[in-house]
Amino acid sequence: MLRDAGYDNAHAAFARQLNHAGRAHGTWRYDAASVYWWLRGRRPERRVQATMADVLGRRLGRPVAIVELGFTAAHVAAHVPYPVSCSDAIESAERLWTTLTKQSSSPTNGTFDSAQALQAAIAWRYDRPDKPVSRNGRQPVTTAEVQSLYALADHFTDLDRRHGGGSPRARALMADFLVRQVAPMLHGAYTGSVGRELMRAAATLSGQLAFMCYDAGDHAIAQHHLTIALRLAKAADDRLYGAHLLANLATQAVFLGHAQDAARLAEAAIDGADRAPAAVRARLYTAVASAYGRSGERRACQTALARAERDLDRASAHASPRWAAYFSPAHFAGTALKCLSDLRLYTQALRYAPDAIALAGRNARTLALHTALVATTHARAGDIDASCCWGREAARRATDVHSARVKHRVSELIAALSPRQALPQVNELLVAFGTTPPPN
Repeated sequence: MLRDAGYDNAHAAFARQLNHAGRAHGTWRYDAASVYWWLRGRRPERRVQATMADVLGRRLGRPVAIVELGFTAAHVAAHVPYPVSCSDAIESAERLWTTLTKQSSSPTNGTFDSAQALQAAIAWRYDRPDKPVSRNGRQPVTTAEVQSLYALADHFTDLDRRHGGGSPRARALMADFLVRQVAPMLHGAYTGSVGRELMRAAATLSGQLAFMCYDAGDHAIAQHHLTIALRLAKAADDRLYGAHLLANLATQAVFLGHAQDAARLAEAAIDGADRAPAAVRARLYTAVASAYGRSGERRACQTALARAERDLDRASAHASPRWAAYFSPAHFAGTALKCLSDLRLYTQALRYAPDAIALAGRNARTLALHTALVATTHARAGDIDASCCWGREAARRATDVHSARVKHRVSELIAALSPRQALPQVNELLVAFGTTPPPN
């Protein structure tokens, strides 16, 4: 409807018209970023929807019903119940993986459900541990077979970091592997010790697929995979990996604007991790900091960042689980940069810029995310020349990955630079991004 009304490339203009039309309801300060989130499933209040329908109706020359805007359909929540038992988790996982093999070509219509996420966190934290996980199926499962799953998880993780999770083919390939190879193993015959290791491996694979779906912008499916992975980690009695998954759920909630719920999820992860190694604590505290930074709680955010940095300094590779090895000083610096930028402490934020881009080449997506973030922070700080310099680098790196999150970071950069589009260097960069900025 925005396209038909002539607002396809003028989201800021549409937001201004909406603010003007809604002045009877108070002072609205919607902007192009607001429109971005509405198009991705966030639902405004009913009165905002009614005003939106009026604005579009005047532009289209016909009455527009609220139902035509699509918010009712877009708000259908993902059905992501936390499985009661390990057997339920196995059945749910197989159904979900099978569904994804058929739907990987396009995102689902569901949205992230904060209430379900919090319920899953409570159940994971406080439900009693499972009894030893054993099974008497047809296919015997050995320790060596389970260990081979970790090698494949590493392979998919490497693909994700190098190319992004936005490739439907990569997600379909992983889902097909889970259906054909992992599901039969979960239904097989194994002892309690092998069973726990199998649940841990299945949780690792499901958690990786969840992150790929999140990076692709398929948030309902990502949440469902994280919920299943959380339950499998519970069955494996792996509290540390469960806390990591819960922190990933918090990270997704932050990205989607559910900052307060994200803080609860991240705090629950820290509480549930108990006596975690320093590297794990550092990763968890960055999730806490991200949530508080997004919600504008400066003191809580800076406290969490300080704890994360202190724990990272104490981290030992020998004492950390294998999945925590990825978390480096560069990852922490990227989080600190984002948090302080969210708090509008741009000078402090940019002190972390050099460390944030000191990543290994295999982290192509993170490099693209951090580079675009540095450019955006410079723009918000008023240094347009530096922003354009980093923006050109971000444009180059963004072409190497398929990631909805990278596209979002680029859109934030474009929004930050658009008010200065009359400057030649800004206009050149916007053209490089293939974007025609909205009129002021």
